[in-house]
Amino acid sequence: MLTHPTRQKLISMKLLGMAAALDEQTAMEIYGQMTFEERLGLLVDRELTDRTNRQLGIRLKSARLRQSAVVEDIDFRHSRGLDRSVVMALVNCNWIRRHENCLITGPTGVGKSYLACALANQACRDGYRVLYVRAPRIFSELAVARADGSYTRKLQALARVELLVIDDWGLAPLSPESARDLLEVLDDRYQSRSTLISAQAPVETWHDFIGDPTIADAVLDRLIHNAHRVSLKGESMRKTRSTLTNDTGKRQ
Repeated sequence: MLTHPTRQKLISMKLLGMAAALDEQTAMEIYGQMTFEERLGLLVDRELTDRTNRQLGIRLKSARLRQSAVVEDIDFRHSRGLDRSVVMALVNCNWIRRHENCLITGPTGVGKSYLACALANQACRDGYRVLYVRAPRIFSELAVARADGSYTRKLQALARVELLVIDDWGLAPLSPESARDLLEVLDDRYQSRSTLISAQAPVETWHDFIGDPTIADAVLDRLIHNAHRVSLKGESMRKTRSTLTNDTGKRQ
């Protein structure tokens, strides 16, 4: 008799997980055999799970990851220099807690973006605020922010993100303004937040990509000295998979 008003009160208090669990308990006779404490425990567990899932959904949406990648699906079978022990050490996210960086380099198609998004996804699952951006896009957005007066707010927003993923790094040399923007972003994050870089070019060439020698020294000093490095190699996985598909098709 009291189930309906109790359910409405749970919904009004935004205890949606408990309301759904109460519906299940009401519909199934097996719950009538449990003690009050057991049923209450199940209601609380359901609410906690529901809230955790909602919060994760919000973090993933805010992260704007390029790919729906998860660490469980990382392919270690291909010969591309991907060390399982190194990846597993990154999966625990202790490097984010210590405000360290991660640099993923390698030729096109070897899975840099997928690995970056998988690590970012894991960070979201562990409760960290994440943002994925492509390097050309972030520099374009900062240029617009400088023009419309929102530059400081944009920098502050980037500084609050606990893991900033910058993909497609080094595709083209930076303009002097973009180089200064990059230094501002990394200076705000130095020793207080983590940054993950994904790039085709090896780290040794980044000085030339940034351009201004003084700014390049400052950027790399803040970026590489406390960074975990993952260097991938080999042929494009897209090409390999395409070849396998074609071969399979011929056999059929």
